[in-house]
Amino acid sequence: MTIIFSMLIIIIIFLASAFKVLREYERGVVFQLGRFWKVKGPGLVIVIPIIQTMVRVDLRTIVMDVPSQDVISRDNVSVKVNAVLYFRVIDPEKAIIQVENFDIATSQLAQTTLRSVLGQHELDEMLASRDKLNQDIQKILDEQTDAWGIKVANVEIKHVDLNENMIRAIAKQAEAERERRAKIIHAEGELQASQHLLEASQVLAKQPQALQLRYLQTLTEIAGEKNSTIVFPLPMEMVASLQTILKKQADK
Repeated sequence: MTIIFSMLIIIIIFLASAFKVLREYERGVVFQLGRFWKVKGPGLVIVIPIIQTMVRVDLRTIVMDVPSQDVISRDNVSVKVNAVLYFRVIDPEKAIIQVENFDIATSQLAQTTLRSVLGQHELDEMLASRDKLNQDIQKILDEQTDAWGIKVANVEIKHVDLNENMIRAIAKQAEAERERRAKIIHAEGELQASQHLLEASQVLAKQPQALQLRYLQTLTEIAGEKNSTIVFPLPMEMVASLQTILKKQADK
């Protein structure tokens, strides 16, 4: 009786271990006597003990932090760069059979690719063209992990850390650039002002009365400021006439 009871318990345990429940985002890679048989799930899965074994695979997107990497840019600037990687398993069979641990393999590949791609660009491109660099890294990783059944959805560079000397150099460069722009704007303003003065002088030369009106307007503006001194400009023609008269009188 005891033997029958023991055998019944063994049979119950045996049958209970044969039933597996896989969630909606899980798949089971089943091996039969060591050879790949099929991918099962989701739902209730029957796995024959001893003869069959099953490895669970999560199909959800995995967010992986790529550790900070020391990168030397193309213009010989040393920076520390870290990123975040988004990937998921699209082929459970390849993810289990083709690589020992797809998480570690993808992480190591992401670190080497990050150093390789960023090392081909200058510092300014790292700071200003992150979207393009993200796309380049994502494309390379996606191509190389395709044989593992991995889909790299996105790569985002999070931080580009610079040393203090480089930060000061960039600040000086930005200051010099602003001074250059200010000088160019000032020069353009002087050029435009000279062009308008030339046009005004041409108009006044055609109409001498306009010069007299402009002179009266200037006197009105000076008087409005309550100044005690008023500068009275003399036309050069009048000065020349006076000089001629004085010279004739001196000759006599």
